[in-house]
Amino acid sequence: MLQNVPILAGLDEAALTMLWERAVESKTPAGGVIVREGETGNRFFLVADGTVRVCRGFGQPQEVELAKLSARDFFGEMCILETLPRSATVQAVVDTTLFSLTAMTFYHLYQAMPSQYSILLLNIARDLSRRLRHLDEVFAARH
Repeated sequence: MLQNVPILAGLDEAALTMLWERAVESKTPAGGVIVREGETGNRFFLVADGTVRVCRGFGQPQEVELAKLSARDFFGEMCILETLPRSATVQAVVDTTLFSLTAMTFYHLYQAMPSQYSILLLNIARDLSRRLRHLDEVFAARH
């Protein structure tokens, strides 16, 4: 499954195997909250099956849905780069299967295979740039 995830594109078999061996599967029923805005978190999540929604101000009148993610999408990648609280809440829209990896797993990748870790960081940077570009477009369209 990992080789089909864009953020892991270009990683070699050994790196993917190392990550896969440490991946933890979980299932969240429709409506279940996976992570909450403001809480501490050190897990990166891959959506294997189902759909989740990412939002700010969850359950509040000013709630804003930032994205809907489905199979092969991911969230929680900021925990690989920093140790700040979660920036959004993620809720399952339908019954959802996830795989997660701890930030420490990525540190082990860095220690064991620094060149593979560099590919991962480049992929994260590209994805963050893509997301920022999208938010810029949305913002510009509203103003």
